[in-house]
Amino acid sequence: KSALFNFQSLLLVFLLLICTSTYVRGAAPGLIDRKKSGFLGVFFKCARIGERLSPYVSLACIAMAVTIMVGT
Repeated sequence: KSALFNFQSLLLVFLLLICTSTYVRGAAPGLIDRKKSGFLGVFFKCARIGERLSPYVSLACIAMAVTIMVGT
């Protein structure tokens, strides 16, 4: 199955992208820069979402983990 056609997998990919971008921006801020545009600018936007909405992102990660564990 492709992650584009399965809604749960698509949400999982977005959550992983947000969490990974936020972690990389915290560990090495020079890699994810706000002045980059295009494809690399997506990583900055995801990192910003992770920084500003971290309680909601963490709740979404917990909810996703529970649904994966129960739904399998």
